[in-house]
Amino acid sequence: MKKALVHDWFSVYAGAEKCVESFTNIWDDFEVYSLIDFLSHEDRETILKGKKVHTSFVQNLPKAKTKYRNYLPFFPLAIEQHDLSEYDVILSSSHAVAKGVLTHSNQLHISYVHTPIRYAWDLYHQYLRESGLNTGLKGKVAKYFLHKIRMWDISTSNRVDHYIANSHYIARRIKKVYGKESTVIYPPVDVERFKLCEKKEGFYLTASRMVPYKKIDLIVETFSKTDKKLVVIGTGPDMEKIKKFSGNNIKFLGFASDEVLLEYMQKAKAFVFAAEEDFGIVPVEAQACGTPVICLGKGGTKETVIDAVTGVHFEEQTLESLTKAIEKFETLEFNPIEIRKHSLKFSKERFEKEIEAFVNQKYEIFKKERL
Repeated sequence: MKKALVHDWFSVYAGAEKCVESFTNIWDDFEVYSLIDFLSHEDRETILKGKKVHTSFVQNLPKAKTKYRNYLPFFPLAIEQHDLSEYDVILSSSHAVAKGVLTHSNQLHISYVHTPIRYAWDLYHQYLRESGLNTGLKGKVAKYFLHKIRMWDISTSNRVDHYIANSHYIARRIKKVYGKESTVIYPPVDVERFKLCEKKEGFYLTASRMVPYKKIDLIVETFSKTDKKLVVIGTGPDMEKIKKFSGNNIKFLGFASDEVLLEYMQKAKAFVFAAEEDFGIVPVEAQACGTPVICLGKGGTKETVIDAVTGVHFEEQTLESLTKAIEKFETLEFNPIEIRKHSLKFSKERFEKEIEAFVNQKYEIFKKERL
């Protein structure tokens, strides 16, 4: 089968790109398409095995490398310009517009959906508030274009033959937004890189980019009202604001290398995670180290962290709710070996086997129906 792989954009090596890396581990004969490609040579070798990416006109727009999201109104038009008519199978990796590529009836389109477009659907009002676009002329323009994006997104839902969701949480979103059923295949986590460490130290850890929805401010404020040590790894626009209300028991490391992050993750008493994520790879990495996770009991982490077994859930993104979870955590005992064993359910090898089996099965059915 002649195959095309479509991904929204290649700008960084993050969670969605790890899925693409696994796709190219399974099949080495993809032709790759995207809106833009600004990967480093090293990342392109890892993710795409050095393959050239067929990009859209967005690639050549002014400041596209750093400001490509500003061209959101053009994304639907841009993704539809890719001519995929010669391929038997299209596999799209979509958290924005990749699922909307044009296909015909003699093609099988399978879409691995990380989420329907967040800022057009679930996070619409939050996105407008945090971007300062809920009022004024710019706000009206943004609301108009996001409305058009929603209309386009729904209109393209039938272009996909089979949906794969990265969690049951996202499967519910796909059903709500597109009215489509999906198969859940959890994304790949490199659990082999995050080695088990049974001996824990007396500090808690959180690590994330410091942006509003990650709720690092909530974690820091909560721990500042206790005598428990918290280590914070990461940088971002909210860094200075968060530091202002941190106590002496909070240690900020800023940016840390993968090696340093791994060491802290292995030794931490618990990893604290307050965001409502589609899946959430980092909490699984922590569990691979045998480290329990204190997390929001909503979104992907509700599925990856077992309450009172591999961690503790809290119900609301509030100081009171997180405080109760920490207090509950302190009363429990956790088995690092069992926590590690649980994390293996989300391994890269498992993901690649499940994806390969799913695509091959659907293609065999498709071939029979086409004859």
